[in-house]
Amino acid sequence: MDKAVFLDRDGVINIDKNYVYKIEDFEFIEGVFESLTYLQDLGYKLFIITNQSGIGRDYYTVKDFQKLMKWVLDIFKEKNIFISQVEFCPHNPDLNCNCRKPKTGMINNILKNHKIDLKKSWLIGDKNSDILCAKNASIQNTIQVRSSKHFVEASSSSKYICDSIKDIKDIIIK
Repeated sequence: MDKAVFLDRDGVINIDKNYVYKIEDFEFIEGVFESLTYLQDLGYKLFIITNQSGIGRDYYTVKDFQKLMKWVLDIFKEKNIFISQVEFCPHNPDLNCNCRKPKTGMINNILKNHKIDLKKSWLIGDKNSDILCAKNASIQNTIQVRSSKHFVEASSSSKYICDSIKDIKDIIIK
């Protein structure tokens, strides 16, 4: 079984600018390429799980999201970073779907396609809903990053907290 790192997108991979769906608005967080390369070198498979309620709110379409993510994945490939699967929740939060974090639908979909040892895996997010998703999926290793405007330290239930994804090398060491 493989070990994995589940990554939130907005606030972890890119600067969260409220409903980012255009390439020209997407800005990678400093150190993300080096950090993801580091994780791959440690033998982790990488996955992106992201709530995208802007789709459900009609701010942008699934096609807009897919176009942006193709561009993001192409940039990663150019840097020899390979994302094994991207899962997203397109629903408005009021729908109470099974895929919106903190529920585990996105992780469950990944587990249908990949044999992952969740005890050896990590989740990196910026919101407490990311961390609760990990706990609901029995992922004990969590990192919450402060690099997002959504970070609230007082409500964090994460095992580790750091300023940005670039700081994970101090936490994930094997």
